[in-house]
Amino acid sequence: MSNPALVGLLVAALAIIAAAVAVIWLLRRRHLSRRALRRANPANDYAVRTDWSRSTGTVNYSSFVYFDVDRDGSYGVADRPMAGIMVRLFDGQGGFVASSRTNNAGYANFTMSTSAVKAALRLPGAYRFSVSVPPGWRSPSANDTQSMQFELAPGSPAGLVSRDLPRPVGLAPVRTLAGRMAAADSATLSVMANGQVLERHTLAPALAFRFELAGEADMVVISGGGLDRRLALSPYPTDLGLLSPRALADEAAARMIGFDDVTGRGFRKIPCGHAGLDWRNLNAMAKDHTKDSEGYVNGNVSGDHVAYTSSGYPAEFSRETPFGFHSVLLSVAWLKAEGETALIESWLGDRLVASDEVVLSALTPLHYAPMLGEVTRVRLSTKHTWQMVVDDLVLAG
Repeated sequence: MSNPALVGLLVAALAIIAAAVAVIWLLRRRHLSRRALRRANPANDYAVRTDWSRSTGTVNYSSFVYFDVDRDGSYGVADRPMAGIMVRLFDGQGGFVASSRTNNAGYANFTMSTSAVKAALRLPGAYRFSVSVPPGWRSPSANDTQSMQFELAPGSPAGLVSRDLPRPVGLAPVRTLAGRMAAADSATLSVMANGQVLERHTLAPALAFRFELAGEADMVVISGGGLDRRLALSPYPTDLGLLSPRALADEAAARMIGFDDVTGRGFRKIPCGHAGLDWRNLNAMAKDHTKDSEGYVNGNVSGDHVAYTSSGYPAEFSRETPFGFHSVLLSVAWLKAEGETALIESWLGDRLVASDEVVLSALTPLHYAPMLGEVTRVRLSTKHTWQMVVDDLVLAG
């Protein structure tokens, strides 16, 4: 092909493109003009719709996931929305369509529209919503996979409807109890339910233990070797740390320190004097203050606020006079740091009385319960400097 012929083709192509752009520009101007006329006419302010043949909107079709605190399979007042849970959408032939993680309110949203090309739900038919259950978790609601039938519905916002939304999906972690024995100590651990012994474990010297708890278990009792203690079990995995003979007495007056009274707003550095303690590098924050913050949502168990280690740096709470450190709920702030290692160091004056490493999750708090009788300072840090989420700190004295 000669160069003049090539030039001619290029000129023709450019002319076609220019004409197309001109047509689009004219159509766009006409559309804007018509919309301006409609908006300028007061008769259109509250017009009753008469043409229901078209649907041009987009709607979020949602799957809701919650932390089933009481494990009864039904979303109730004790349960909490879960953030960061992956939900996948499949078509009627089992083909993957889209995926979405639950937001801070517990919803995994899928766009639905018969007019939007990029919408996940565009055509009628059967679709399957599959909630990805985290490893070591269960679904008490037994509905982590649900199929929904969609039909065309002209005049509806999206042009598609189903007979209902997917039912709420409840998730709960398998509860475990972990801890460590000192080299010279031995004891007996009893798991209780309603005052009755479910099982007993012999804790040998230098033993690191971890075992699954029965669903009905509500108390653990340790006796022997000067390690006597009782702990009411929480809905979360529990770690007792290194068992120490300096445990809190049963009659010790424990108090729970929350962080809702630090501020009524979204965020505030915890001031010294809050709850009678000195605080370093700990902030109080509303659970939904930060977008896509799974651990801040899932690690919140009471009220609206949690505490966290500022920018992931080591943090402390302390007091000159000794106090008892019973327990605390700990999480990691982000799913990107799932499995982060936390170090909790407890001091009495200049003496380190306890040092424990525990693994954190952004999906559920860990109930760390060292039950130390006397400390003056507790230091919280993470191995990779990710933010640690703190809630329901229980102290005595």
